[in-house]
Amino acid sequence: MKVFLIAGEPSGDALGGALMQGLKTLVPDVVFDGVGGTQMKSAGLDSRFDMSELSLMGIVEILPKYTHLKRRIRETADAIAASKPDVVVTIDSPDFCLRVAKLVKASSDQRCVHYVAPTVWAWRAGRAEKMARVIDQVLALFPFEPPFMEAAGMRCDFVGHPIAMAPQADAEQAAAFRARVAPTADPLLLVLPGSRRGEVTRLCPVFGETLKLFCAKHPKTQVVLPAAGPVVGLVQDLTLDWPVTPIILDGRDGDTDKLAAFKAADLALAASGTVSLELAAAATPMVIAYDMNWLSRKIISRMLKIDTVTLVNLVSDTRVVPEFIGANCVPDQIAQGLQDVLRTPNTQLDAMTTTMSRLGAGGEEPGLRAARAVLDGLNNS
Repeated sequence: MKVFLIAGEPSGDALGGALMQGLKTLVPDVVFDGVGGTQMKSAGLDSRFDMSELSLMGIVEILPKYTHLKRRIRETADAIAASKPDVVVTIDSPDFCLRVAKLVKASSDQRCVHYVAPTVWAWRAGRAEKMARVIDQVLALFPFEPPFMEAAGMRCDFVGHPIAMAPQADAEQAAAFRARVAPTADPLLLVLPGSRRGEVTRLCPVFGETLKLFCAKHPKTQVVLPAAGPVVGLVQDLTLDWPVTPIILDGRDGDTDKLAAFKAADLALAASGTVSLELAAAATPMVIAYDMNWLSRKIISRMLKIDTVTLVNLVSDTRVVPEFIGANCVPDQIAQGLQDVLRTPNTQLDAMTTTMSRLGAGGEEPGLRAARAVLDGLNNS
């Protein structure tokens, strides 16, 4: 059996690596081809070119690289045609992957599977119909996604979210972290302003003003801020005038301290995104706050089809995690939200447990589930 895989970002590389390990478990003689990063290479892929070339896909970054990326799209489609795999698996990075799939489908009936469903349940529902023209099967991270994909004509399998199975710090590690880093903290507050330069730049000033209000009522607050490697320097600059000096954890140093901090914290203030699932896995109560530039806020607010953007709320089908989005992303409201959560920290626990259970905690590894779904789709196509 031959599988051609394409991943364009580290998160996709992690999903691809786990899927490849699952396929090797089920089909020991499987052969891989395609494009991937470190984890996929470790699983046996000889990447056709460096995956980092595709990590540039974005509204701003794509323009100066457009010609090169267009060539890579054609080269990858041609490689698939020459390789004649049993199945092509594209992983996230839709700007690149779906363009490759479109070229492939234009000249063949090659089976194409896409791993990570687009958020059509939140906005831009038409993406599912466009995707169905070139994709046969979707592997979904969230249990509520299959009906949206199936309605557009694609098979869709929920295969679990990797966060639900990710390792967590234990109570002993959390206590040791707290004793070492913030022994007198009351409370220990985790602050997570995002991983992209734009969102960090927008949110750090708002979070700083929020802390002034919160710390006025809780002067023993200690802040821990796990910063993604690419924005560590920016975070250091933007937090210089915060009322409490944060303990910044450098993401380039690994996840050990980050996992311990998530477990040790009394509560968290976080940007919207997958981080809410990481906090839920650690059972850390949270407040979500997020804003974007004025034009994007106006456009997206008109297109949104949901009343919450927090994944814990969506997966658990509750609204227990307070969120302050767009025009509501202001310091006084966020500070009050933090105080409310600190006063009743256990309110979110059931929703967090439900979220992890629904995402696959305690079950089969997502990579193996994904592999079974790919094989079943191939055998029943």
